[in-house]
Amino acid sequence: MGLVLVVGAVVAAEVAHHRASRAYLGRGAAVHDDAVEAVVVLGFADPGRSAGLVNRRRVAYALRSQRGRRSTLVTSGGAVAGPVPEAELLAAHARALGYGGDLVTETGSRSTWENVRNVIPLIEHAQRIVVVSDAVHAAKARYYLHMQRPDLAARLAPADDHRLGEDLVLKVPTAVLGLIDLARARRLPGPRHGGRRRV
Repeated sequence: MGLVLVVGAVVAAEVAHHRASRAYLGRGAAVHDDAVEAVVVLGFADPGRSAGLVNRRRVAYALRSQRGRRSTLVTSGGAVAGPVPEAELLAAHARALGYGGDLVTETGSRSTWENVRNVIPLIEHAQRIVVVSDAVHAAKARYYLHMQRPDLAARLAPADDHRLGEDLVLKVPTAVLGLIDLARARRLPGPRHGGRRRV
């Protein structure tokens, strides 16, 4: 019985991530190799001075999501859980993996809503925009971009942040927490001015 429950949870998580990876994409993203591209990778609340497992995986997803010759990696996240901004942890890990391309950091965000809002000036020029995290969290961020800047959301292209059978240890908890979080986000029809902060 226990094995059945585990297998069921894994299958459900795979389905959730698969669907999320294709949610809230745009229809106007450029597809040619010369397109100006921005690949935005969202940070996870790391308490340390180097990227933990979740942030390392997000960087890996971001690097393999890049297409063409005119791609910029944009890392986003403030110092939410530790002394170093998430964006800097992500950037340092990308460089450690050998990434030598264009890289911009956004270090002030403390929520997904702020991630999206604060990277807008850094991605407005892009013809193709890719948002990277775990697949369910990335879907939430794309949903927020549709709310904040639908013109930019039209340029959203899929990330390579979900592959069948990969990172199963992370997929189950991120699917459960991410779907709850996304449902909360979808109940909020617009930006909140005052009151509790968006997640």
